[in-house]
Amino acid sequence: MSVTDINIVSFGYLHDAPPPAHLTLDLRLHFNDPDVNPDLRYMTAEDLPVRAAVLATPGIQELIAATAATVDAYDSGPEDGPLTIAVGCAGGRHRAATVARVLAKRVGKTGVPVHLTHRDLPKPVVER
Repeated sequence: MSVTDINIVSFGYLHDAPPPAHLTLDLRLHFNDPDVNPDLRYMTAEDLPVRAAVLATPGIQELIAATAATVDAYDSGPEDGPLTIAVGCAGGRHRAATVARVLAKRVGKTGVPVHLTHRDLPKPVVER
């Protein structure tokens, strides 16, 4: 295997710049934001209703599968080393954290060590 570790970082663009990564997924424009639902706004990806809403969004499952396939492509490369994937949304509490969590579980089945970090999950909701 070429990939020695997989680092997955969820983050919110409204908090700070994206972390350095080999691959960055920007979920802001193409996928529904649970933040607009008053019942979900102050919840996070640690709450089942948020995860259910994000994972039911059209295209999310396909994006996760495509990203896992991209990890496989990196793993087929000729160089050894870690791989970092950044997953961002507006605040980093709903979409990014959910997708990062599911992606980490999925690519973790390959046997490569996976490190999941939610950079902005504990931060307060950004008032817009």
